[in-house]
Amino acid sequence: MARSLALVIVMLFAVPLSAQDTMPPAPYAYRQLSDPALEAKAQGLMETLRCLKCQSQSIADSDAPMAGDMRHQVRTRIAAGEQPEAIRAWLVERYGDYVSYAPQNKPIMWPLFAAPLVILLLAALLLRGRFRRGGAKETGE
Repeated sequence: MARSLALVIVMLFAVPLSAQDTMPPAPYAYRQLSDPALEAKAQGLMETLRCLKCQSQSIADSDAPMAGDMRHQVRTRIAAGEQPEAIRAWLVERYGDYVSYAPQNKPIMWPLFAAPLVILLLAALLLRGRFRRGGAKETGE
């Protein structure tokens, strides 16, 4: 009885997971736009966006279903006349800053840049104090 219940529970979780990969790809996931200028715009933007599933590839290079959906969205919006930066802003709003290889500078990011400088300054002050005390001990003897 316990085994059959466990099997049913596993199947309930497995079905939604497998259904996502069995969906057909979006129309522009693997098909380019007919206008070469628009396709070049779309390709340029897609190379600067990170695949959230692969994380080390751009959506232009990734074969993940999610990257295909993102390529479709980019191409559809470019074909509709939307500017690449507006599309990037929409994707960042939807998926977060991590989706872009070129994140925007925001005030919340300043501690990331300031922290190493503060640490170096503290280390220099500590070492300066240590060397001063060491020099005073040698001259005092």
